[in-house]
Amino acid sequence: MANLGFVGLGVMGGQMVNRLLSKGHTVNGYNRTRAKAQWLIDKGMKWGDSPRAVASTADVTFAMVTNSAAITSVTEGPDGLLAGLSKGKIFVDISTVSPSVSRALAAKVREKGADMVDSPVSGSVITLQEGKLSVMVGGRRETFERVKPLLLDIGPKVTYVGDNGLALAMKIAVNLSLAVQMMAFSEGVLLAEKSGIARETAVDVLTHSAVASPMIQYRGPFVLQQPEEAWFDVNMMQKDMLLAMELGRQLDVPLPTTAVSNEFLTAARGMGMAKLDFAVVFDVLARMSGISK
Repeated sequence: MANLGFVGLGVMGGQMVNRLLSKGHTVNGYNRTRAKAQWLIDKGMKWGDSPRAVASTADVTFAMVTNSAAITSVTEGPDGLLAGLSKGKIFVDISTVSPSVSRALAAKVREKGADMVDSPVSGSVITLQEGKLSVMVGGRRETFERVKPLLLDIGPKVTYVGDNGLALAMKIAVNLSLAVQMMAFSEGVLLAEKSGIARETAVDVLTHSAVASPMIQYRGPFVLQQPEEAWFDVNMMQKDMLLAMELGRQLDVPLPTTAVSNEFLTAARGMGMAKLDFAVVFDVLARMSGISK
């Protein structure tokens, strides 16, 4: 059993810690708001007063935060995660951030004698709870082999994709498709609805049809009712879409459906829906179609 650290105990991070605890690992955790981590403390997680405190006591430290600015915030400074790293330690960043930001951070980690891999995941809180999460890893092969058993305790599919930053590029490539698929699904539901088919029936048919990817199966019903707590809100999805378009510009890869889908996320934000699950792009398109919920 491993001595682990975990920084960022939101919806996904908290569930990952829960799985790691269930596997018998010792976990020292930190979150900006301690109250949100109390349920994990009650399950046996130890509390660290700062990212530095967590990293200094752990052999392998994970982080799961919202964006590039957040990963910089928890790693830099006298109480940052970097200050707690030393020779032989490993940092596993599960956050979805800019590949260039991640590579620069990996260089700083190595200056401390430690090593880092980027290890974003594909899936939702439901797939995580069901043990079906897919994990991608970028970094040195030997470091990947050391952390692979731990990542398998989080999800059953762990894939090494190459050097630092490449797992993030892969994750961005995955996530752009989520918003695009949701837009296409919404178009199909609305076309059926305006033809005279009940929305519930259209959703049922589409989520059991050839177009029903795993994402459509679990998120499609959100066009009928949003979840109480967003699984992946508009702001978070747009962050990933912007990362995709920036990477597309750098690599000369046109991303036309990504760009269009991103505009609907902007519209959702303008309509006050930024904190709702990104499936709310359906509501944007519905209003444009003359339908109100």
